[in-house]
Amino acid sequence: MRIAVYSGSFDPLHIGHQAIMEYLTRERAFDWVYLVISPQNPFKDPSKAASGEQRYRAAIDAVRRHPELHVWVDNIELSMDPPHYTIRTLDALRKREPENDFTLVIGADNLHNFLGWRDATRILTEYGVAVYPRRGFDVEAIRRFMYEKMTILPSPYTLDSSSLHDTPGTVGLEESDRLYKIEIINAPVIDISSTRIREGLAMGEDMSEWMM
Repeated sequence: MRIAVYSGSFDPLHIGHQAIMEYLTRERAFDWVYLVISPQNPFKDPSKAASGEQRYRAAIDAVRRHPELHVWVDNIELSMDPPHYTIRTLDALRKREPENDFTLVIGADNLHNFLGWRDATRILTEYGVAVYPRRGFDVEAIRRFMYEKMTILPSPYTLDSSSLHDTPGTVGLEESDRLYKIEIINAPVIDISSTRIREGLAMGEDMSEWMM
């Protein structure tokens, strides 16, 4: 099966997340979306954020309210030892389910910084990413920039670490697309964030219309 791996803190899940998941399963032919709950961000105040287990249970409740979605809430990262690199999560999912084909789902803001991720080249060649839009980010321009910076691997495209950072890309867009799997998806953009919802709830506002 083709699986979209959508990872985040989801504190809480909202209609923006829901719109992306609906698009992935209905428009992009993914069989399932694995909603991977990430551990506590070390840069966030733990007193103001729900724990991983709380967010996991809340996500299960939210997904149950939408049985039409093919979404599985996964807590695999909560049981993994740090550091929590995305490549480790993808490798663990593939080891657990070798029959499935996994694709990472990220926003255009994350693609902008993607080359700084651990084993970014391996993620793009072995798994691939599906990128949804964010206001203020030109996804096509970011992708072209990445192709200019990434090394073109020699046939048969083995990941020899000595060759990853030496030669800038020199092939055309079609060849780069074949090697580095960056799929741009036209999911709807909804201007709401989990941070705004938490702030609203803290001030006693009714945020139910934004919640998944």
